Order: sequence, then C-alpha cells, then structure tokens
Amino acid sequence: MMVTGLPQHRPVAGGVLARAVPALLPEPADDRIPGRGPVEGGRAPCGGPRREHPAHEGTLVTTRDTVTVALRHGLEAVDILRLRRACGAVLQSRNGSTVSFLVPAGTWETWHLPGSSCTAGALVPAATDPRWVIPPTGADRTARPTDAWVLRSALCEAACTLTAGGLGPF
Repeated sequence: MMVTGLPQHRPVAGGVLARAVPALLPEPADDRIPGRGPVEGGRAPCGGPRREHPAHEGTLVTTRDTVTVALRHGLEAVDILRLRRACGAVLQSRNGSTVSFLVPAGTWETWHLPGSSCTAGALVPAATDPRWVIPPTGADRTARPTDAWVLRSALCEAACTLTAGGLGPF
C-alpha cells in the first residue's frame, strides 16, 4: 500500500534501505532535487537562497555509532523508547527522509536488522542544531546513546505497529 506524501523505501540486499544515509554523517546529495540532479542557479527547491553546508559541521565522535532508519519507522521507535524512558539522542537527516539514533561504539559490527543500517562513528552537530529530534541533554549537552538492544526491540515493535496499521511492510 502506498501512502501519499510519505517517502517510500524498499529494502535492498543485506537488509539496508536504498538511499538510507546516516543523518549524523555528511550528506553529499543534500543539494540535489531527487531525480533532477544539482539545484540550478544556487537556489533551494523552495525558491529561497541555498544554504551552504560546510563539509564537516559538528564534531566527529568515534565513541558512538549511528543506526539509521526511514522517518516514519524511526519516529514510531522514538515514541516507544520515550515511553520506556530509554531514548538517547536522535537526529533527522537534512532531507528529512531518515532519522539516526546514537548507539555505543562497536554496534556496527553486530547490527543486522532489515530496514536499517548501522555506521561506525558519528558526526554530531551542535546541540542547538534544529535537526535534533531528541537533542543532547544535561549541563554539558552530551549526546547520550541509546542501548543498541533496546533500540532493536523498539524498532521491531515499531515495524509491527506500522504494519498492523497498514503502513508496512518494512
């Protein structure tokens, strides 16, 4: 079933989403209109001036990995994790199609969950960046990770919930 207005993602070999790019890493395709190539004339698709993104905005954190999923799936998992009081920092991608969860380093070595991808390391933007769904907290604004296996459970539960509501399969 296709839902109007929502990005449709299809799994590819290895269970990784096609076009899924970790939101915490630089996105080379940010200045592109899907299917049309680079934005012409230095203008954003909305007609306003295009905002230039430096190649490395934020801090490279090697003590964290990132798990990236499609937007609707990720936001459902965020709701589940918040109810369990187990949600760490979460960031939406620049193009708004995915969300990324910070998880402890080393998670990428054992992560195998269809419909998601896990990448070693993270480029963490400032705590004031508007893309944070769940921003870094505390006095030192540290981006707290989500326990990887608690996240896995929440993502599975989210997939079941969305599928039951006619918005799956993943």
